[in-house]
Formats: sequence, C-alpha cells, structure tokens
Amino acid sequence: MDKTKGKVYLVGAGPGDIGLLTIKGLKCLKKADVVIYDFHLNAQVLNYINRKAEFIYAGKRGGHHSMSQEEINDILVKKAKEGKVVCRLKGGDPFVFGRGGEEAEVLARENIEFEVVPGVSSSIAAPAYAGIPLTHRRYSSSFAVIPGYEDATKEGSSIDWSKLATGIGTLVFLMAVKNIDVLTEKLMENGRSPDTPVAIIRWGTRAEQTTLTGTLKDIASQVRQRDIKPPAVMVVGDVVRLRDSLRWYEDKPLFGTRVLVTREHSGGFEVLEELGAEVVEFPTIEVVPPESWDELDEATDRIITDIRGFEEKRSETPPWLIFTSANGVKYFFRRFFERDKDIRDLKGIKVCAVGEKTALEVRKYGIKVDMVPDEFRAEGLIESFKKLAGSDSLKGMRFLLPRAEVAREVFPETVRALGGEIDVPTAYRTVKPETKGKRLKRFLKEGRITVATFTSGATFRNFREMMGEDAEELLKGVAIAAIGPVTAKTIEKAGLKVDIMPKKATIEAMVEEIINWALKRS
Repeated sequence: MDKTKGKVYLVGAGPGDIGLLTIKGLKCLKKADVVIYDFHLNAQVLNYINRKAEFIYAGKRGGHHSMSQEEINDILVKKAKEGKVVCRLKGGDPFVFGRGGEEAEVLARENIEFEVVPGVSSSIAAPAYAGIPLTHRRYSSSFAVIPGYEDATKEGSSIDWSKLATGIGTLVFLMAVKNIDVLTEKLMENGRSPDTPVAIIRWGTRAEQTTLTGTLKDIASQVRQRDIKPPAVMVVGDVVRLRDSLRWYEDKPLFGTRVLVTREHSGGFEVLEELGAEVVEFPTIEVVPPESWDELDEATDRIITDIRGFEEKRSETPPWLIFTSANGVKYFFRRFFERDKDIRDLKGIKVCAVGEKTALEVRKYGIKVDMVPDEFRAEGLIESFKKLAGSDSLKGMRFLLPRAEVAREVFPETVRALGGEIDVPTAYRTVKPETKGKRLKRFLKEGRITVATFTSGATFRNFREMMGEDAEELLKGVAIAAIGPVTAKTIEKAGLKVDIMPKKATIEAMVEEIINWALKRS
C-alpha cells in the first residue's frame, strides 16, 4: 500500500489518573508533531507532549464540542498529508465509545498510515478505583459495557433490553446520569430485580472521585438528592456488594487532596500520590542553558589550572567545586564533556554539594563528595568553610560555583570579604515557559486545588505572571507551601499567607510538612 509520509496514532489516555497512561501512549505523545486532544483528560498528560508540537483542542465536553467530528476527521487527514506525526489523544480507550473506529475508517480511506494505542477505559478503571470488580466467581462471570446516553425510549434502539437486563451479570453504563431514570426503569421492566445493587462513580480515578451506592429502585432519586453531575459511570450487579470490603482508593489518607507543583518534574512528590493525593504539574520555570558558555568555560579552565598548581605544590590548599543544585551539576558536566574534557582533569579537586539530592547527582559521575553542609543556605556554607579553614579567614582558598543566572550573592560576597577567591559563572538559566494556564485557572476558580507549592521565588513570580492580574485572588482558599524563608518572603510580599514551610529547605521536608498539614486537616 502506498502510504503517505505522515502517520496518525489514535491514543487512549485513560480515565484520569496519570499513572494509567500506557508507556506506548507516552512514547507517541513525545514524538508527535501535532496533538489533537479532548476535554476529559488529566491536564498532566499535556506536560509530556513535545514542547514544539502543535496543540489542537477538539473539546468534547458534555455534548459541547469545539470541533465537530467531521472537522476532527478533516484535520487528522490534513496534518498527516503534510507529513506530520499526529497524535489523536482521547480519554479512556479510543475504540470504546470514543469514535476512534470512525476516525480510523477515514484514515484508511485516505490511505494514511495509523496505529491504535489502547487506553484504560473508565468502564473498567472507575469501578476498580471504587472497589468494585466487574467479575467475581461468587457474583458474576460476565459484564457488558453500554452507552448510557442513548435514548432508551426511541424506536429501533440498538439495545435489546429483554436480553440485557437478565442475561449478563454486571452492567456498566457510560455517561448514564442524564438518562438514569429511563435506564433503571428499562432494566426493571425487563426483569432485573429492583433490589439489584447499583453504584454511581463520578470522576473515577481522580481526586474528586465520588461513589454513590443504592439499588435499581432508589438510585435515581439518590442521584438527584446528591446533585450528581456527569461524567459518571453506573455499575449494576451483585458485584457492587463487594465495595464495602474492597474500597481502597477513597480510604487512602490523602484522598481528595490535589497538590499543585510549579517546578519542572515532580521528583520527590511521589509519596503524596502513594498516600492518595493527586499531583498537578504546572511548571512555571523551565531550565535552559546559558545564552553563552564563555563565562563557564573560562572559569572551568582556571580551576583546572589551580588543580594542577596544587598537585605541583604551587598552592597550599586544593580548590573547591561547589554545587548548590542538581541542575548546577547536570549543566556543568554537560558542558564539561561537550568540550571534550576528561573527568581526570578534575583529579585533586574538593567537591561540596548543598543537599543530599545534589550530592547524589554528583556521585552519578563517579565523583566523591567531600562536604555536605548541615545548613542549606549561604550562611551555613560559610560557617562550614570557616570551620575547615580553622579561622574566620578564607585567604588562599579558591572556589568555583557554577550556578543559576539569577542567584543570591551572599555566599560569593562573603567569600571575597574573607579573603577567598571565587568564580560564579552561569551554568543554566530559568525561564518562564510558554504554557497557558487556562485549565489551571479553572481548577483554582472551582476550588479543586488544595495546596499550591513553590520551590523558589521565581516559581511564584512566574506563576503570578502566567495567571494574570487575578493571581492572588485565585490563591485565596488554597493552602500555600514554600520551600524556605526566602521563597516565603517573596510570597508574603504579594500579600499572601504561607501555610506550610519546612525547617529544612528540601522537597522531601516540604512534602513531609504537606502530609502533616493534610492529616491534621482531615
């Protein structure tokens, strides 16, 4: 078959929990030139998309579509024929009531290569997260998935209610809330017992998951009383009885807590997810190389010369290489090896790492860390070197501190004042991403963020710029966590209160304080 250069991946993104996105789906996202996505997706999925990719929002929210199905089909064909890799990102599974089959038919007719990447359907995931197995040897050996939005009263319905009602053990209705009265009546009319257990699971697998149980005869009235809105899955069958003993997700200690992370990558926040919280990543800083490497190159060459001087006993003390962050380590060595330097060029240097995470990053290069100061601030670092020197003078000591473009000057200024020599070249910069915060704004307005975390003054300042003039208003009612006093001061200057701050300025310590705060609150 004569294929075009372009290719389309029909990818299922799962029901909401970011952990249910498949590895293959993630790979497709990362290599896509164009991503066409629906509304019912976890916003975190979009963080994994190639930053240079074109984003096209297709809508598909509660019957309100930004694009018609025909328009979606046309754009799939158009972008593929331009030779692009296209990812059609859909909630749940693309072939389970997701019109993926229709899209695949169009692509096949147009002779466009495509692949289907299955996703975890909400028909399976939502019951599982509610503690309801769809099959069980004692209760049910079969299940069916039925669209709940179809008008069950219309003539020529594709659903044979007489067989469905009693012929299958477990029934799962997707998008059933609007038609719940008719659906339950149809089942009872066709022989299903009015006392059959029923569960309604709204926003399954997410922090706001709500599960309501009852029977066929009373579930509709309960839904109205509790004002349950779409999206929701309805499970009908005796397996619902198992929920009382098998519920696990909603019993996690931090269930219902949603934590906003404003830095790149969520390393260190995983323990929150293990305890049931949902972590929403919205990076407000992006780490990039410096505009020029000249400053770092020159400083590196000088420190290598100093090492040789110490080795040849032309100087009394070895030079020190200081890293204050894992990013400083990564970008220093990235450039070091780009210049065809050898790790042996650093033989004899002493290495100081501020924080265990920074020290761990240094050790990845096979380098021993000679000092990890007790206090993770400039003042503590100075005290550590004074103790090492045995006096208040740092005369004769030589330091290289590759760091961020914008950083506190306390340490280098104090080193020079005490007689030491120090170079502080820029190894990396932090810039504001071009990410738009429309979905995050909606989450904040709807009160769906519990805790907002800020790991530097820059993450907060950029957050304010990205949210616009109502940034402070959006954070009202949200607990604010700051990694340390410097960050807290930046936040408080904006007239906001910091609710959570660890004694030690590390992600791990901040996460521990968030857990303590959340448990006291529950």
